[in-house]
Amino acid sequence: MTIKTLAASVAAATLLASPTLAEIDLSGKTVEWVIPFSETGGSAKWANFFAPLLSEELPGNPTVVVKFMPGAGSTKGANWFQEQEYDEGTLIFGTSGSTQFPFLLDDPRVRYEYSDWVPVMSSGTGGVAYLNPKDGEKFDGSANNLKDVDFIYGSQGATRLDLVPLLAWEMLGMNVEPVFGIKGRGDGRLMFERGEATIDYQTSSAYLGASAELVAQGKAVPMMTWGALDDAGNIVRDPTFPDIPTFKEVCEATDGCETSGEAWDAWKAFFVAGFPVQKIAFLPNGTPDDVAKTYSDAFDAVRNRPDFPEIASKRVGKYEVFVGANAKTATEAGTTVSPEAKAFVKNWLQDSYGVSLK
Repeated sequence: MTIKTLAASVAAATLLASPTLAEIDLSGKTVEWVIPFSETGGSAKWANFFAPLLSEELPGNPTVVVKFMPGAGSTKGANWFQEQEYDEGTLIFGTSGSTQFPFLLDDPRVRYEYSDWVPVMSSGTGGVAYLNPKDGEKFDGSANNLKDVDFIYGSQGATRLDLVPLLAWEMLGMNVEPVFGIKGRGDGRLMFERGEATIDYQTSSAYLGASAELVAQGKAVPMMTWGALDDAGNIVRDPTFPDIPTFKEVCEATDGCETSGEAWDAWKAFFVAGFPVQKIAFLPNGTPDDVAKTYSDAFDAVRNRPDFPEIASKRVGKYEVFVGANAKTATEAGTTVSPEAKAFVKNWLQDSYGVSLK
């Protein structure tokens, strides 16, 4: 499903929406935006970007504070949010693909259900994989010269969003050894900066906020992005990083890597679930319709600011932002994969990392 298809599929519902309900007043209150990752990753930068803008648009201009609850690759925070109920409209929860993937893969640690939550905003993102300078010199647009290198990668876990780069590198024939257990992708970047990891990837906001500076300093070499989807659902270059080749391009240039078949179909399915609709802002179960609409309207006002395209491109990238009914439809797309893709990934996790989710 393409981004424009997502938007078009809810157009009729939007036109038939109920009349505007009374707004809540958040004057003098503090809204807590809980992120289930550490404060150094892409989700932190995403929430910290939107928080002050949201504060300006919510009625009463409440203070919006971002708080962090890392642990178990974000399932700790998501399980906590599942237990929360509506209270004054002062709690938001932000998820990422690393929260969606355990849900999609039936991870036994998951005790949350997306359909219980109220999505009010969702946005896409991209990701950039990069190499250390020594191995970056060998990169020629393919992975052919990297297959004899033993890489180390700081990972949140094989069932998290990290499965997208891990499967991509394996499809390229690269030897990448993940060190599991970090609390956020920012911690993986810090491992790379200290030389404890020799390959890394970051989502767009984190790459723009920190990793791009490593590239500018000659301490990292971009390898590829995961790409973006065009109107027909094809993978094309990421609009935020148009000069960096996509994984599809690198795969096509690499001996033995195929952009068709079971592995490719599974990789693309999880890429679609994890990136075009990657970050979602939720209100808790039981939130009244008028409160949900107030938040959706506020996010709508944020994305329609005249300066939004410029400031967003520098902080979180050039990606679609969905609100209201569109956010709900996008969330449903981001939390669904085919049985075939799920089965392939579960088998791959078992074979490659001994992770059993059957």
